[in-house]
Amino acid sequence: MTNLKKAILIVGVFLFINKSHSQNINWASLTNENKHVTNLNLNWDYASTVGIYYGCKLNTKPPIIFGIDYSVPVGSKVFDDFKSKIGIQMQLIKFQNFRLSTKIQGIFRKYEQPIVRLLNFGSDFSGAFGYYKSKWFVATEFGFDKAIVTYFKHSSRYKNSFTMVNDGWYEPATGGNFYYGLLTGISFKKHDVYLKIGKVVTQDFKTTPLIPYYAQLGYNFKINKMIRLKK
Repeated sequence: MTNLKKAILIVGVFLFINKSHSQNINWASLTNENKHVTNLNLNWDYASTVGIYYGCKLNTKPPIIFGIDYSVPVGSKVFDDFKSKIGIQMQLIKFQNFRLSTKIQGIFRKYEQPIVRLLNFGSDFSGAFGYYKSKWFVATEFGFDKAIVTYFKHSSRYKNSFTMVNDGWYEPATGGNFYYGLLTGISFKKHDVYLKIGKVVTQDFKTTPLIPYYAQLGYNFKINKMIRLKK
């Protein structure tokens, strides 16, 4: 790979990754009857985005939620860029009101601009530790968002200027962000409202993202499991 290709790849993936700030469940307010969790969230990192989430609580101990989510930027061309995720989040340790949880997700995302279209498969691993009560919670989170492999499709105009550039799949020379921050929320009945803020650093610890901070405001609605009607 030439130096020019490496530079394009690094810059492209660096701009492409938007963080997957994952933890959003108040485990203390989650009951055995809450079989489904839906979520709506507003985010600010590289761009303003809106996301939706659906999770299904499995019949396991400790509790595990299998979920999928989808987010798009707020703008005139909404579906030019998107991020979709699928994975699980689970409570690992419970000691009185203190809880440790983790979230593991696979990511597929698309980023498009006039010179190149990027399709990426990645992963996100995060953990949260905090103090959880049935009506409120506060915790810290730490995670790593990795762009594993990316497909580059360059525009004709760009190829005319840089003839040595090729389309195709590339494993990025660098393409990951560590993130850490605080999250807090309140819970009432089947509802959670939460806020998280934090900071981002690249995996080489040498460069800083254009906007090194993130924030998310979210709302969860928990749905009880279906009740079977007797014949």
